[in-house]
Amino acid sequence: MKQLFPFLFIAILLTSCGASHKAASTSYIIVPDANTKVLKGVISRSLIENDTSFAWFKENMKWGQADPAAIDAFKKNAGKFKMVVFGGTWCHDTQNLLPVFYRLVDKSGYDEKNITLIAVDRSKQTLNDLHTTYHITNVPTFIVFQDGKEIGRIVEYGKYSMIDKELGEIVNSIK
Repeated sequence: MKQLFPFLFIAILLTSCGASHKAASTSYIIVPDANTKVLKGVISRSLIENDTSFAWFKENMKWGQADPAAIDAFKKNAGKFKMVVFGGTWCHDTQNLLPVFYRLVDKSGYDEKNITLIAVDRSKQTLNDLHTTYHITNVPTFIVFQDGKEIGRIVEYGKYSMIDKELGEIVNSIK
């Protein structure tokens, strides 16, 4: 499925979710959960950043630095790739790693319009079976696409627990 154009599915998702919340780039539902607010569907950074239920995002954005080589790779190849990111608003790994990712995005100036952020429920499922289309087994999952083809992905903490560095390596391999 690496040759699937990722945003075709997002377009289908955005046009087919009649009962969900809608904005220019979001289409999601709130899943009933006793412990925390769980979102499911296409969401945005601003949604997470501005909802007090997700205070973990702003707090975790304060810590750490983005890998300098990854920043350079994102800057150098900014117009050559797009990203799809799956995460769970309930998931501690997502709560730790999504801010790491967005620190890299911020420091590199990578345009957020090239990022599709998709929330999964506790069963790691999302609207319109996007979790199946993209073979999502764990979250967060960061997928890099070039010309509509997957060129790399990082699942949870990746190979060496430095997702920004690993994303930089994937993006740096772009010709």
